[in-house]
Amino acid sequence: MTIFFVQTYGCTSNKFDSERMMGLLQQAGHKIVENPEDADFLLINTCGVKSQTEEKIINRLQEFSKTDKKVIVAGCLPKINFERIKKVTPNFAAMIDTRSVHKINDVVDKIEKGKENIIEFSEQTANKLLLPKFSLNSAIGIIKISEGCSSKCSFCATKLARGDLHSYRPEDIRENIRQGLKEGCKEFHLTSEDCSAYGRDIDANLPAILESVAKIEGNFFVRVGMMNPLHLKKVEIENLTEAYKSEKIFKFLHLCVQSGSNKILKDMNRGYYVEDFVDYVSKFKKEIPQLTLETDIIAGFPTETEEDFQQTVELLKEVKPDVVNLSKYGARPNTIAAKMKQINPKIVNKRSKLLHDLTTKISFEKNKEWIGWKGEVLVDQKIKDFVVGRNFAYKSVVIKENIPLGKIVEAKIFRAGKHSIFGQIVKSL
Repeated sequence: MTIFFVQTYGCTSNKFDSERMMGLLQQAGHKIVENPEDADFLLINTCGVKSQTEEKIINRLQEFSKTDKKVIVAGCLPKINFERIKKVTPNFAAMIDTRSVHKINDVVDKIEKGKENIIEFSEQTANKLLLPKFSLNSAIGIIKISEGCSSKCSFCATKLARGDLHSYRPEDIRENIRQGLKEGCKEFHLTSEDCSAYGRDIDANLPAILESVAKIEGNFFVRVGMMNPLHLKKVEIENLTEAYKSEKIFKFLHLCVQSGSNKILKDMNRGYYVEDFVDYVSKFKKEIPQLTLETDIIAGFPTETEEDFQQTVELLKEVKPDVVNLSKYGARPNTIAAKMKQINPKIVNKRSKLLHDLTTKISFEKNKEWIGWKGEVLVDQKIKDFVVGRNFAYKSVVIKENIPLGKIVEAKIFRAGKHSIFGQIVKSL
């Protein structure tokens, strides 16, 4: 038996991949531990989306490379910045890409036989939904509905790591939910690099899979992952909003806009206009008034002028998203935007600070609207002496009680914070 420590960076898709690799390792008789000091192997599942995240990963790899433990580097970064990983971790045991998750035990066998510096990159991925799973959270089932990307954004390196769109079959997605229910899951995260592109390669679509998932018997909730306005154009919005009306679908829309300037969106090669984003949000909110809206913004894209930045500010003031994932632009290797003249970091920092202050204010004001609300909350996270749950709109509800994961309680909101709302239990259900 070999002992593994696994650390995951990045998005829900990466967490899914880690769960499947850990499931395979456990199936092969290996042990998973929470402390790197207790492990023989260190498996680092990396993210390559942001330069800031890459720096954290590189520092971690430098730290691990000084030990006598076997280091396996997985995830997106091996395909995005292979040479840098090799430089900071010359003694790596193996590097595997996102399409080689299913080969983790083969790689471990080779390492145990004395091989080093193994490179395992695959052209095709296995059906990850059929792989065994190690659950990182007993209340939440992460289900990847598709992998890869159909876009060609000038700033993003994700496609270099995950390739073109590969959708998983609807019946496999449904079976994963049924299996998760048997294991006690109450919340399912349907994840992808772009959920709105789901099924375009297999004659399926997002509204249809949501409708079929909602018909599965059981008491559970579904969170739909990030969507891109470009591919939402190809989805019947009326069918999608109708599917969202099911009691089993969280009233949560993650639609990434990135900029409030059409000029910048063109330079980013996003393939849509700001007006498209506003229109989709408007249609969703008309059908689902208490919708929680999450979006993504990049501050300081190379061609962003002060006027472009102000257009982003005005968009945020108009749309008032509940949650904004704000990123300072950082050049990613082998992307078109990395070759452009970069903006002075001081300007990027200033713009990011202004957007941070604005979005925090908007979030706080939106959260205050929930004070006095009473309803069901599904507990899905424990943090020290309190728990965090989600209501029907996927709002983060903090409750200072010791409640088991997966428990549904009735709570009343008495206070709003910048990023969460705070509730008291009215009764257990």
